[in-house]
Amino acid sequence: MKFKMAEKSLFAILLRSPWWLSFLIAAVMMLLARVFLPEAFRAIGMLSAVPFGVLGIIAAWRQRDKPSPESLSLTLTNLANMSWKQFLPLIEKAFIQQGFRVQPLNAGPADLQLEKLGKITLVSCKRWKAATLGVEVLRDLKALQVSQDADYSACISLSLPTGVALKFAKENAVQLICQDELASLCLKSMTD
Repeated sequence: MKFKMAEKSLFAILLRSPWWLSFLIAAVMMLLARVFLPEAFRAIGMLSAVPFGVLGIIAAWRQRDKPSPESLSLTLTNLANMSWKQFLPLIEKAFIQQGFRVQPLNAGPADLQLEKLGKITLVSCKRWKAATLGVEVLRDLKALQVSQDADYSACISLSLPTGVALKFAKENAVQLICQDELASLCLKSMTD
């Protein structure tokens, strides 16, 4: 049986937060234990901060390759200024760097077919510069995924999806690659 941490638990939130926050909490707990607990309980009180220190180490390890907010913002700006002819080779290169075999598709709701470990993913990215990502694009992509018997589908957009589109994506397992996730995906391709 595999245990899954609750999404809103303190530890799960700290794992998603900046690494230094866990260390700060550990330091404050140790200071409070040192100041307010009697001598007999001081060591035990200070040891209660150890889990937060461990969380800080885990969070730092997970975030070691995470790009800075400034580089993500710059990448998003650069992506927004690109034409389709500039963007398509860049996104293809980004997927190839992740180990996918990429095949461009010329018609329909999907623009790329990715293959990795025998699994097929259809990717829609032609509306990547649209002001909002609506549910119609996702419905068409999901219908194509079902008709082509593909394993996964993904939609790329610089903008955030509408509420209806987000709900549809969650219910139908359509991966959304938007904003910071898109910038992270393209960042290495843009610097190579």
